[in-house]
Amino acid sequence: MAQSDYILGLDYGEKRIGVAIAHGLVGMPRPLTTLQTSPTVGAEIQTIVTREQVKLIVVGLPRSMDGQVHAQGIRVQEFVTALKGQVSVPVEFTDETLTSIQAEQILAEGADGKPIAKGAIDAMSAALILERYFEERQMEHGA
Repeated sequence: MAQSDYILGLDYGEKRIGVAIAHGLVGMPRPLTTLQTSPTVGAEIQTIVTREQVKLIVVGLPRSMDGQVHAQGIRVQEFVTALKGQVSVPVEFTDETLTSIQAEQILAEGADGKPIAKGAIDAMSAALILERYFEERQMEHGA
């Protein structure tokens, strides 16, 4: 990857899609935004891909605790199939098991008892999806 190559993480939901970004070499994912799930969301994601010089999109694939893909996972796979026809970069999956719960816990620590916006949880979950992607790549490469 070149110095300017970024990876976009997506946490797909039926109402919202959390978006995070990380440098392909350095990592360090950070929440970026939350998009409304709509027929035009693929174009919105492509706009982010162009603006941020993204070279890869990683989408969280929900699985049950036994590793099986169920209804929500199938919806995510259908979303990705459509997305691949709307963006100019490759799209991969990574496991997203429990990332939304982790994201809520992380955000709650700094919330001082205030309510946390669902969009903030979605974007943080996307950052955790990227973190998991980097961890999986490290394990694959024996680092």
